Amino acid sequence: MAATIGGNASREVARVRRIARIACIIVALGSLVAPVGAQGTRVGYVDMKRLIDAAPQLQAGRALLEREFADRDAALRAEQQRLSELEARHRREAGVVDAATAEARAREIDALRRNLERTRTRLREDLNRRAQEEYKRRWDAMQDEVTAFARESGYDLIVESPVVYASPSIDVTDAILERLRREHSRGQDR
Repeated sequence: MAATIGGNASREVARVRRIARIACIIVALGSLVAPVGAQGTRVGYVDMKRLIDAAPQLQAGRALLEREFADRDAALRAEQQRLSELEARHRREAGVVDAATAEARAREIDALRRNLERTRTRLREDLNRRAQEEYKRRWDAMQDEVTAFARESGYDLIVESPVVYASPSIDVTDAILERLRREHSRGQDR
């Protein structure tokens, strides 16, 4: 019986020590948080999806890519149209032309289809590569603007989406968009 009492006492002491450690940690964390709150920490929130969709710098990047790839895209569409016309002609004339002509046309269609797929793949890869380059270049500039806005406006922390919840009172997306529009209109986005 004495062993049982001693075992219970040591478990109780261990439990009290754990509770004391947890209480010390809570007090320590509370002392760290209290001064921050007392200083009036300013926190802002940026809706990155809205920023990406509406920032003139990224819109300009998309327009630049459209212009840059317009000729290649038009050529691809013309080849696709040519393939469609050849396939339709091949189906229409299947019973009318001799076997050698039908076979030659089928080989031409297959070759054009393979070439079209290679061209489409190359175009997609080039477009993705250039889009990533433009996005990164413009994204870095946008991040710099967000940082400058935070410093100039006295924010201690700017949180970007996604977040679980952000009050509309701390949403600074419109202010940052306005700043980006002003910078863009000054011609600093090249």
